[in-house]
Amino acid sequence: GIITAMYTAELGYKNGFAGAIPGILEAVAMLAVGLSGFVINPLRESGALTIPELLDRKFGSQVRWLAGLVIFLGGLLNMGIFLRVGGEFLMIVTKIPVKYLELTMTLLLLMVLIYTVLGGMLSVLVTDYLQFLVMGVGLVLVSLLVAMNVGWENIITAVRKQHGSGAFNPFVSQEMGVTYVVWQAFNQLAVVLTWQTVIQRVLSSRDPKTARQVYTRTSFYFVGRFLIPAFWGMAALAVLGSRAPSNTLHAMPVYLSTLVPSGLLGLVVASMLAADMSTDSSYMLTWGSILYNDIICPLRKQPFSERSGLLVNRIIILGIGAFLLIYGLWYQLPGRAWDYLSITANIYLSSISILLIACCYWKGANTTGAIAAIVGGAVTPIIFLLAGLAKNVEIAGLASFGLAAAGMLIGSWIGPSSSPSAPEVKA
Repeated sequence: GIITAMYTAELGYKNGFAGAIPGILEAVAMLAVGLSGFVINPLRESGALTIPELLDRKFGSQVRWLAGLVIFLGGLLNMGIFLRVGGEFLMIVTKIPVKYLELTMTLLLLMVLIYTVLGGMLSVLVTDYLQFLVMGVGLVLVSLLVAMNVGWENIITAVRKQHGSGAFNPFVSQEMGVTYVVWQAFNQLAVVLTWQTVIQRVLSSRDPKTARQVYTRTSFYFVGRFLIPAFWGMAALAVLGSRAPSNTLHAMPVYLSTLVPSGLLGLVVASMLAADMSTDSSYMLTWGSILYNDIICPLRKQPFSERSGLLVNRIIILGIGAFLLIYGLWYQLPGRAWDYLSITANIYLSSISILLIACCYWKGANTTGAIAAIVGGAVTPIIFLLAGLAKNVEIAGLASFGLAAAGMLIGSWIGPSSSPSAPEVKA
């Protein structure tokens, strides 16, 4: 979606080629997990249809509910900037005055809500397929235009002048460094194992072999997903120079608005808009289903009727939409968009990945350890966000993984050895 193009372009603008390191790490993680079958083999063989269902089997209903809570919280906050970033992109490339930002965001939201509430997952699948075809053409054409307009030598010269050797080596980059790369490596592995839009393909695959092929055959896609928009961001750095906007997130759309001819720009805007609607809709349905199935329904003694359940789900989607509008207008990013997305995802990525690994490979894991891991994994990201910090995000992220792992180990050691409501999962 637009959010992906924007944050990856910002990484390229601010970090040069090193900005593509998250995509490279994700591709490596996808390939390694696909080749080894780590977690996904026992997960697929368990027969569980969702991660919370597997956690319920192993640790009991309390852990399933708490896991659903942090997944929903992290996912909702993660998605909180999508609408604003999408609105800003469309306004900049189409030169709509800034005063219409609220109106643009509202119209975007209404379009997403209408086809999400009325069309459901079918509309998402159809739009996903169509926007992928159109966006693929747009990405290639714009990238060729950028390369011809700026040239590789000028881009390399610009990023080297601005970022030095850190433009090519994330380990020596001033805004990244070793600790940051290590955090991103943990994050990308956790994404591969637990991110809802990724793991649902594993859980719905025909068998473990097919699940592994999903990973191995799509792994390299993530390099291009980061590198192509990052290339646009680097071109913006080379061309705009001192004329660059103060908000680095805007550099890429400002540059494209001056480079891309109107016909091709229309194709880019249309594909980006379709991608944005598809992304927003699929995330709304994903987080909404978790709120309904794993948080609300377990609190009820009697299940909802089919009609009531549909109504509640639609109300949830509308509520998420209202949150996106209000939060998007109110919240100001203190640093890079990618860092915000990474640390909000850490609210649940760290703990759920630890729980999933323990589920599959450690018989000694118990309910006490699972609860401690969930709480520990969420603490530092939430504190970081509430404090409005921008620096040392990697410290908060790594601490999240460390506390989640420590919580699982110590909690399982001091807690009861087993839970009567949590049968063992066969690895």
